[in-house]
Amino acid sequence: MLASPILWLLNVVHLAITIYIWIIIIRALISWVSPDPFNPVVRFLYRATEPVLRPVRRSLPTYQIGLDLSPLLVIIALEIVDRFVLPSIAAALFY
Repeated sequence: MLASPILWLLNVVHLAITIYIWIIIIRALISWVSPDPFNPVVRFLYRATEPVLRPVRRSLPTYQIGLDLSPLLVIIALEIVDRFVLPSIAAALFY
């Protein structure tokens, strides 16, 4: 009886992770074209992703090439959670 609501919650978390990964990808793509900082879409993308990307960016060593790898690292971490942690929780419910 308890497994069904937890599986539903795991599906919601999976969907949220997928949407957040796409938001990070869109932000990374938009950053290449020097967007208008007052555009509401750009402001949303920065407000939604900066709290997660900023700590990762601070912990990365700075390179002279000017390449920000924090979106890539956050996406990899989210994919690990989505592909390994969530299925492990789901499998633990049935054993």
